[in-house]
Amino acid sequence: MNRSIKLIKNRSDIGAGTRGSDLGIDAIEIAAINKGSQYFNNYNFIDIQTRNNTVYDPLVNPFGKRIKQVLQQCKLLAIAVEDSLLEEQFPLVFSGDHSSAIGTISGIKSAYPEKTLGVIWIDAHADLHSPYTTPSGNLHGMPLAAVLGTDNLENQINNVDAETKQYWNKLKTIGTSQAKIIAEHLIYFGVRDTELPEENLIAELNIKKYQVEQLRDMGIKSCVQSALQQLEGCDHIYVSFDVDSMDSELISNGTGTPVPKGFNQTEITSLLQEIIASNKVVCLEFVEVNPLLDSQGNRMAEVAFEILDQVTASIETLKSVS
Repeated sequence: MNRSIKLIKNRSDIGAGTRGSDLGIDAIEIAAINKGSQYFNNYNFIDIQTRNNTVYDPLVNPFGKRIKQVLQQCKLLAIAVEDSLLEEQFPLVFSGDHSSAIGTISGIKSAYPEKTLGVIWIDAHADLHSPYTTPSGNLHGMPLAAVLGTDNLENQINNVDAETKQYWNKLKTIGTSQAKIIAEHLIYFGVRDTELPEENLIAELNIKKYQVEQLRDMGIKSCVQSALQQLEGCDHIYVSFDVDSMDSELISNGTGTPVPKGFNQTEITSLLQEIIASNKVVCLEFVEVNPLLDSQGNRMAEVAFEILDQVTASIETLKSVS
């Protein structure tokens, strides 16, 4: 039996440093409407309650901005993802900022606690900071450290207060006290904008990276086959697609942290389709569309919807999992 798709709309941007990614989901829906598509009428969906009003509150955790609210948000998202998977649906998650991945991955692990999870992270950024290493304090730069269960204390630059430590430890243990993934089962595509603490940790953990030029030189199919071979021992795969993995100069700057020299639209579509064809993908997440920063109208959301529309056909061929 093929899996049915469940749309999970997580309009939260409290983990980001700039406002507006909470509007990204609506921008993608508007792009669909303007193309005459009924896409968002074709699937069941759930809206996750947000805490975006807390952007008005004073910041009390400089190395984990709004960490209490991000924890609450991720817990709700984790429940929604877990419920969808247990109902044998495919959670297609739309989030504002990338801190959401803590909740999404936690939900997958809660649904399949005895299964091994692989993560393919398509992004310009490594998102491996912790409160101890972050230069900004924004949680959207920390999701992978949280699910790996690492503080990266060897590269500590911040003196973190007790409350932030408490909430950070809770973020790391949503659903389970164990790490959600191991470094061997994390693979990057397109990462090209990192800080030294992240670079040191990537080297220490030997995390596999496929650079943009490497993908073009080797070919998408070859790179994906290599990645899937590394994840051969994983029962399931979660794919996270941050739109800043695309070339900001070629596509759009409609994202919180745009970076040039990234992928083009065709490459992302093909990359996602090749990964999904493995039949191991149990969840796909789109993040960080920010229409308020888009100098080309709604261009980033339009491109994101075109990619979404094309890869959905691949998702709908997936068989049910256990």
